[in-house]
Amino acid sequence: MHEQPKLSRSPIISRARTPEMDGGRHHRASLGFILMSTDLAFEDDAFAMVPKGVGVHITRLKTEDYTTTETLRRHLDHMAEAASRLQPDARPDVISYSCTSGSIVNGEERVFAEIRKGAPWAQPMCLVTGVVDALRAVGAKRIVVGTPYLDEINTAEADFLAQKGFDVLDIQGLNLTTGLEFGRVTPAYWKQFALEIDRPGAGAIFLSCSGIRALDVVEEIERAAGKPVITSNQAQVWSCLRRAGIADRIEGFGQLFSIPNLTGG
Repeated sequence: MHEQPKLSRSPIISRARTPEMDGGRHHRASLGFILMSTDLAFEDDAFAMVPKGVGVHITRLKTEDYTTTETLRRHLDHMAEAASRLQPDARPDVISYSCTSGSIVNGEERVFAEIRKGAPWAQPMCLVTGVVDALRAVGAKRIVVGTPYLDEINTAEADFLAQKGFDVLDIQGLNLTTGLEFGRVTPAYWKQFALEIDRPGAGAIFLSCSGIRALDVVEEIERAAGKPVITSNQAQVWSCLRRAGIADRIEGFGQLFSIPNLTGG
C-alpha cells in the first residue's frame, strides 16, 4: 500500500486580481450548424468563409450513409437534441440544419420547430432557406441545378424550387447514394458538370448538397459561365451571416458575398 505524499507547504492562496476581458474570440456573432455524420465538406467550407470575430459551432446527427427520402425523414427524430448541444451557454445567434435534401424532404417549418425545441434562444434556419435567400438576392428566376442525388430526391427538389417561384430549366443528378461518395467527387468535376448543364436562359447555376466540394470552383464557374453560381454551403453561410447582422463583403466565394443583405439591395 502506497503512502500518500505529505504536503510540504501551506495551501496556495492567489492574490485578488481583476482580469482584463473583452467580447471574446466570437464577439461579432456565433453560428451553429447541425450536420449529417457523413458530411465531408461543410466544416472546411464554413471556416473558410466566415470573417474574423464570427464563431462556427458544429454538431452532427447520427445518419445513415445511404441518402433516400426515407433515411432523410429520420433526421427529425434527433434534431431538437442536436440543437440543444450547440453551445447552450454561449447561445448562437442562428442555428441551421445543414442538409439540402433533408431540408426539402422534411420541410422548413418542421425543421424550425425542432430546432426551437432544443435551442429556443436562436434563430432557426435550414439550408434550403439559405438557398432561396441566395437565389433571390442574385435576382435569378430561371435556374439550372446540379446534384449528387438519386432522382427521387431530384424530383422533390425540383418541386420545392418551383413552389418557391423558380423556373427550373433542368435538374441533373449524379445518382450517387452515400455521403462519402458525395464528398469524393472532385471540384474539377463539379466545374465540368456545372458548365455541361448550364443553359443560356438560366440566370444562375445552383450546385446542391452540403457534402460536395463545389465551393472550391465557384469563381472559376462564374468566370466561364458569366453568371452567378450558388452552392449549398455558400448560400447557407451567407444567409446565416446576414441573419446574424454580419454584412461583410468577402472575396473568393462568388458574386453572392458582394451582396450585403438578404433582399439583394
